Amino acid sequence: MAFIQLKNSVSVPNYKQSAIILLENHLKNIRKSGLHTSEPLKAQYNYQADIKDLNGNIKLLVYFSKKGNKVVLQGNKELQLYQKVNILIFGERLFDNDKTTLTEPKIYIGTDESGKGDYFGPLVIAAVFADLSISKKLKEIGVIDSKELTDQSISIIAAKIKKLEGCVFDVIVIGPEKYNILYDKMGNLNKLLGWAHAKAIENVLNVKIAPEAISDKFGNEKYIHNSLQEKGKEIKLHQETKAEKFTAVAAASILARDSFSKWFYIVKKQMNIQLPKGASQKVEEKAKYIKKQLGNEVLGKLVKLHFKTTKKL
Repeated sequence: MAFIQLKNSVSVPNYKQSAIILLENHLKNIRKSGLHTSEPLKAQYNYQADIKDLNGNIKLLVYFSKKGNKVVLQGNKELQLYQKVNILIFGERLFDNDKTTLTEPKIYIGTDESGKGDYFGPLVIAAVFADLSISKKLKEIGVIDSKELTDQSISIIAAKIKKLEGCVFDVIVIGPEKYNILYDKMGNLNKLLGWAHAKAIENVLNVKIAPEAISDKFGNEKYIHNSLQEKGKEIKLHQETKAEKFTAVAAASILARDSFSKWFYIVKKQMNIQLPKGASQKVEEKAKYIKKQLGNEVLGKLVKLHFKTTKKL
């Protein structure tokens, strides 16, 4: 996409002027916090600028239209830079949290996802209901943060969770083909995540009522809340950093990761293709191979097309 430096622009419609003013105001506040920003650039549908620190780079965009402006932050959401700028722009209270550290509720639903950063594979969201009794049982069968477990351990514990008496859960697997359709429709990963988390919560609520729900931080509260149906509208939502410290969220992370890994096993068995996880040079090389040997149609059924890797291909 070709960019035109703003200073070279001659005539700007009012709705575009409001967009660049909004962007410049955000950049001014960001620079006051000690971060470096580039000069605003004009694209076809937005004004944008890069924001950098020693550890990374993200992008701030303000989309313009006659209906209004939309502010979007792009980049790795795990970077401290992203989190800092997100707070500066959208505010610190992403969810309805108390100022003090959240203690584990007695009755709640925990949700987590797997695959959002992987080029190959599905996006999986899981939700698990827990009360005091269920939380105790989950800990007894070895439930901890899935990132601390091997794939083999995850598979074993996931099977135990599914057999645990009284444990209500839901797992939503969005394969790449469906994922690409939903992403094109929603145009935003956070909207897609919010919809999927809300759907998993609602599915659990159809069986067990819980007053609260906890998920890991990924975006504004509205992404989940706006997608909740009648049974979920009254639930109190919390979005916590490293939410896997809560037992139900840890259980959800295990179920999600287990289903994510099983997708790769099924693809290998059906197509005789060993697909790498993550987003790396190895992933890019495998994608190039599939594109060359099997074509774009097959590739689109295996990958998340909006990733930068697709453009590189």
